[in-house]
Amino acid sequence: MRSRLIGVALLAVMLLLTNPRPLQAADAETDGPQHIFKDPFIENLVGRWQITRAIRGTEAQNTLQAEWVLHHQFLELHMKDAAHPPAYEALVLIGYSYEEHRYVAHWCDTYGGKFSAVGHGTRSGDSIEFEFHYPDGPFYNTFTWNAATRGWVFRMENVDKDGHRVLFAIDTLRRR
Repeated sequence: MRSRLIGVALLAVMLLLTNPRPLQAADAETDGPQHIFKDPFIENLVGRWQITRAIRGTEAQNTLQAEWVLHHQFLELHMKDAAHPPAYEALVLIGYSYEEHRYVAHWCDTYGGKFSAVGHGTRSGDSIEFEFHYPDGPFYNTFTWNAATRGWVFRMENVDKDGHRVLFAIDTLRRR
């Protein structure tokens, strides 16, 4: 029995010496620079897109360029109004927290720092619903992938004073 305990202790010491960081149950899915964000679903966003935006009764054309950045930890979406100069532009970084089992989106746009936000979302089927918290209430942006058309729809909703979701805009993405 004593020799068995010594063997277990030696094995534990050897493991600590060869792997100085703490062992974790799901070591293959930990956060950090050694584990890059690979997600076949989100990978469908990579590339160049034409966006048709229906927003409050008007239609606008935008472009979107999506590429992996920061050692493949985030997918950067660079949206830009087609007008010159652009009336709207946004940089969005989409990542994933393995510890929390949810996506994260850092949204920065031409409205400035006061209106930048971090949203979190979970995937359900072919959609990820991101929830952002702004001073005037929650805002939802649901990214839905359509495998048949190989396109995306982003549905944006805010919440009215009665707590009901109200459509803000719909972006339809087609490859350029």
